[in-house]
Amino acid sequence: MIDLIISPFVEFEFMQRALFGCLLLSINGSLIGVFLLLKRMSLSGDAIAHAILPGAATGYFFAGLNVLAMTVGGLIAGVLVAFLSGITARKTNTNEDSTLASYYLCSLALGVLIISMKGGSVDLLHVLFGSILALDNDTLYLLYFNSALCLLGFCCCYRFLVMDCSDSVFFKGLSRYSGYSHYLFLFLLVFNLVAGFHALGTLMAVGVTVLPAAIAKYWSNRIESMLLIAFVVAVMGALLGLLSSYYYRLPSSSAIVLWLGVFFLLSVLLGSQGGVLRSLKSKAELNEVLS
Repeated sequence: MIDLIISPFVEFEFMQRALFGCLLLSINGSLIGVFLLLKRMSLSGDAIAHAILPGAATGYFFAGLNVLAMTVGGLIAGVLVAFLSGITARKTNTNEDSTLASYYLCSLALGVLIISMKGGSVDLLHVLFGSILALDNDTLYLLYFNSALCLLGFCCCYRFLVMDCSDSVFFKGLSRYSGYSHYLFLFLLVFNLVAGFHALGTLMAVGVTVLPAAIAKYWSNRIESMLLIAFVVAVMGALLGLLSSYYYRLPSSSAIVLWLGVFFLLSVLLGSQGGVLRSLKSKAELNEVLS
């Protein structure tokens, strides 16, 4: 059993690269995902992940599968959509969720159209679902830089983010840095999704960010513990997904997200913080006491 797990990563360099890339994404995803969950912005993260597609597609249209061009384009598109949705929501008195959903749907359609004009179905699948098993040096350098930037950003504003998640109204009245920390967090979110887009594709990149955090919520209510659990779960999902892809010839990014989905369902049933079985047990114990 141990040999089946280790041998693919010992024998093949592309498996080593894929695992290391997933490890870097797991570090960033666990940090950003937990705070996305605590700030109740998980669906916003999904919307921004899709909104980066037209920018990345524009970079692809002019430079092909060039990491720098697609990264710059994706960053511009993601920041622009997030900015426009916020401005529209404030100027028209509508919910930011609805405006963000409207913008990201238009962005997704535009991105698919641009890619279809430039290339064929293979290129479209590459952009939508990524190529974690074919990471080149440029993509790994981008993931390195993304991890360093993410860790540095959280070192600078960790306490501010914790206060914002605990009581955002109080924090806004207490400190003038509340807005800066929020915008820095949004930038780190967009940059992380752009980096994940190169490895897992625009449709799957958000999975390694949102699902581990959602799983961690069922096992702990402390931020530090949630961060650790989310990281461990993300690494386990990546490892099992890559092995499933190697042995059963499954799409690697889909396999990783599906394994995280299995962990999520198990957490819903067995989780110590609000899991179904735990809630039923607590209700039964309460009924027994009352009776």
